[in-house]
Amino acid sequence: MKARYNYRIYPKPSQIEPLAKAFGCARVVWNDALWLYQKANKEGLPMPFDVDKQVITQAKKTPDRAWLSEVSNIVLQQSFRDLQIAWNNYFSSLKGKRKGKKVGKPKFKKKQSRQAIRFRRGGFKVHSQSVKLAKIGHVKMVVSRPIPSEPSSVTIIKDCAGRYFASFVVEVSAPIPPPTNCNCGIDLGLTHFCILSTGEKIENPRLHKKMLRKIKKANRRLSKAKKDSNRRKKRKLRLAKLHAKVKDQRTDFIHKLTTRLVRENQTLAVEDLNVAGLIKNRKLSRAISDAGWAKFKTLLAAKCDKYGRDLIIVDRWYPSSQICSCCGQSGGKKELDVREWTCLYCNTVHDRDICAATNLINYREAGGQSDSLNGRGSKCKTTVVAVCDEPSTTYEQ
Repeated sequence: MKARYNYRIYPKPSQIEPLAKAFGCARVVWNDALWLYQKANKEGLPMPFDVDKQVITQAKKTPDRAWLSEVSNIVLQQSFRDLQIAWNNYFSSLKGKRKGKKVGKPKFKKKQSRQAIRFRRGGFKVHSQSVKLAKIGHVKMVVSRPIPSEPSSVTIIKDCAGRYFASFVVEVSAPIPPPTNCNCGIDLGLTHFCILSTGEKIENPRLHKKMLRKIKKANRRLSKAKKDSNRRKKRKLRLAKLHAKVKDQRTDFIHKLTTRLVRENQTLAVEDLNVAGLIKNRKLSRAISDAGWAKFKTLLAAKCDKYGRDLIIVDRWYPSSQICSCCGQSGGKKELDVREWTCLYCNTVHDRDICAATNLINYREAGGQSDSLNGRGSKCKTTVVAVCDEPSTTYEQ
């Protein structure tokens, strides 16, 4: 299976300019090719087959694009191939040939957003404490762990906070963890991030809420700075660093939690929540976005695939909080402020969240099916239970 290994890199001051040129040239190739694609599509003409020659080979001979020769040609070719894949995925999604969530139309890249370039084999070489990039040289790299095999490509990333990263794609053997008889249902919430069927409640770190005062202050200071001034650039970088810190903390928390759950349990069950619809509630949108439910489900599915565990995605319309986990009878709809309830049939006192998590893990045994193959599950409600055993690209943590 393929996996990504990410490392922090620290380019020298003399290497920042060549990296900036590579980012800019790759961005220009993407934008030029996208403009040609959109023009042909708007006029109803077939897609030109020599777009790569127009935006790279022939463009280098023109005065306006002569500076494309200053960077490695591998970067330019990879940028064009990425656009080709994105364009084909968009139309495949429109025609229904691509499963899952609809893919959006490719957009023009901006200078102020996250920048990335990709080198394939022949354009880079990994050393003990650095990575050598074509026409850039040796860039210092913090190797926190060894790379398991020869990487097939490396993506150099500069985020909005001004940090540089190297992301390697490598082939790794799928680990075979010891089998376990433990199964676990996971009920997601806001007071607690998740409640397990074992009775354990994982606290919600509320990372964005803890940083909200500083973020609001940085936003106010940014809005008062003069446009295109150096002071505005500094304040914009300050705000980006605050958001990056929140993102890193949330990613670290979710990675550790999902790894622990997958290693300890053979079967996991989680509800297919409509996160995109839930965040439209203006009273809860910030809290739901801060929790990171969508990222949690994505990483949980990827790690179940990696470790060979079974993942049950329960239909979102399944009334897990209304059914008694002891006798199976429905107690009716309950308001959100009702955290405990007593079953009218067996007189069992239930914690609302623990009961819901228990019902999720009992969903398959009760004859239910999952809807993990139907995207978000808003139209289809029944398919087979998802067993993650197909190879995929995962992100190591």
